[in-house]
Amino acid sequence: MEITKEKVLDALSNVIDPDLGKDLVTLNMIKDIEIDGKNVSFSVVLTTPACPLKELIHNACVNAIKHFVDKEAIVNAHMTSNVTTKQSSKASIAGVRNFIAVASGKGGVGKSTIAANLAVALTMQGAKVGILDADIYGPSVPIMFDVQNEKPGVRKVGEKSMMVPVESYGVKILSIGFFAETNQAVAWRGPMATKALTQMFFDADWGELDYMIIDLPPGTGDIHLSLIQAVPLAGAVVVSTPQDVALADARKGIAMFQMPAINVPVLGLIENMAWFTPEELPENKYYIFGKDGAKKLAEQLNIPLLGQIPLVQSVREAGDAGRPAVLQENSPIAKALMDMAKNVAQQVAIRNATMAPTEKVEIARS
Repeated sequence: MEITKEKVLDALSNVIDPDLGKDLVTLNMIKDIEIDGKNVSFSVVLTTPACPLKELIHNACVNAIKHFVDKEAIVNAHMTSNVTTKQSSKASIAGVRNFIAVASGKGGVGKSTIAANLAVALTMQGAKVGILDADIYGPSVPIMFDVQNEKPGVRKVGEKSMMVPVESYGVKILSIGFFAETNQAVAWRGPMATKALTQMFFDADWGELDYMIIDLPPGTGDIHLSLIQAVPLAGAVVVSTPQDVALADARKGIAMFQMPAINVPVLGLIENMAWFTPEELPENKYYIFGKDGAKKLAEQLNIPLLGQIPLVQSVREAGDAGRPAVLQENSPIAKALMDMAKNVAQQVAIRNATMAPTEKVEIARS
């Protein structure tokens, strides 16, 4: 029985994308079908290279061809990706597909650690990623990427001189930390901090990025409002530890993004320091800050729990050494961080498929 492109497409129309709820053919995700006797090859264009369901979709495609077309078919399903975006035509920085804010209600919950590992993990999966350290008063991203002694370059783009972000582990980086001495306090009023943030966005040559991760200061304030007015956020990720004090502040941070005047999608909640595991007792879990606090809050607010990251000494050591922990091959902490990043990418893809284009927020001044 001859294998044809029509039969292949008919078979693959039975494979449903679990996130988007439609079949791959309807979603126009099947490309470059080639048939040579029993050999069938095609590309599946996913919405992110960090898709956590990549293997499941691959296996479903192979099984569909063998079941509906020819059980003796030799199937080569090439998994590729084209990161989606849902920005309006008025997107503020050309080439940046998705702006993702990483926020926390309070300091000390590991927000910058999560932001750094999220950026590196997405890069490891094949995405083009930048990180903007918007924590103006406490910039720590340069330390976490081991670039605290570097400075951004300058490049002429047309008639304008643009900053060139520093690169580390494949991630493009800008931070106010590059422009202040290590021991120098950044004592700025709101307008000065806002101007610095704006320059890092618009006076830099970021190039093509699938994701720009924005590490926000803790709490809710001038920088947060300036951010949502400056760029159209795809969504926000909120980081919290499990104890009630941190969760109360996380709830306020989520509420800020969900205010009608702001209306930024909350992609989900990340529970950091979810439990302590001693290196010599890797199977043991000690719930120092309480158990499943952020998980329960996510359920209450009906938002995704994107990950539970354990409190492990190597994460602190990796941050201090400027080598994000997700780079620790085959370690449990690297897997937890990579799964978290895949879940974030998954939620961005779902958001882009199901929600209206992102617009910059206009806040009326009284």
